[in-house]
Amino acid sequence: MRGLICGPKLSACGLVLSLWGVIMLSMLGIFFITHSAVLIEDVPFEEADIHQDSPQKIYELYDKVGYNCIIAAAIYVFFGAFSFCQMKLNKRKDYLVH
Repeated sequence: MRGLICGPKLSACGLVLSLWGVIMLSMLGIFFITHSAVLIEDVPFEEADIHQDSPQKIYELYDKVGYNCIIAAAIYVFFGAFSFCQMKLNKRKDYLVH
């Protein structure tokens, strides 16, 4: 069948992992954009950034990491759509008579 790349098990696994990736990365992106203090260990700042009077530099780094998480979640959406299409093609293949 034309366009069939993945089998039924691989496409189902890809769909489940994509859904989990979208949920997890979207929530991480939201928490980074709201500057959650719990995630400070994951922000790539330097020692000089901590000792500044204004925390603006660290807030910019929080936003940068948050936007990266949102972009990664969008990529997972595309892979989930691909896996869903593969599942549909596998279902259609099962109904064809050879």
